[in-house]
Amino acid sequence: MNTELQYPIGKFSWSGATDMGSAKTNIDRIAALPANLRQAVEQLSVEQWETPYRPGGWTARQVVHHVADSHMNALIRVKWTLTEDQPHIKAYLEQPWAQTAEYQLPLDTSLALLESLHLRWVTLLRSLNPAQLERSFYHPQQERLILLHELLALYAWHGEHHCAHIKLIVG
Repeated sequence: MNTELQYPIGKFSWSGATDMGSAKTNIDRIAALPANLRQAVEQLSVEQWETPYRPGGWTARQVVHHVADSHMNALIRVKWTLTEDQPHIKAYLEQPWAQTAEYQLPLDTSLALLESLHLRWVTLLRSLNPAQLERSFYHPQQERLILLHELLALYAWHGEHHCAHIKLIVG
């Protein structure tokens, strides 16, 4: 498997940074995702919507709908973490989700959803104080606690990772 095609910006790696400067930078990266993703897909032809970014990879259409699903789950995880004591989050199976019927909808369906979702999510994230960012949730697949600081870094990377996949299709 070509790692450069699977991880065009590299695999996720969290530095462990828990300062407010790092949090702000990651929140800004999350805030930029809807516009960056829309800009990336606007370069695609309708035929390229059905093009995988690598052999065995998802199509552009699946990537865009996946980002919406993933970021919806992230917002809910943040809200659980802020309102419950170390909640056990619900994991989901991304591959079967990418086979559900609404993944055949036009890309704008999920792009518009991401714009609204990120407005809400980023508003919430920018309101957090240092103590709130130190809160954590338990991830059952990883079998460990994850700080909100790490979630911010992960989702900042996640959006950029999938924008890079779209750019591979554009060429």
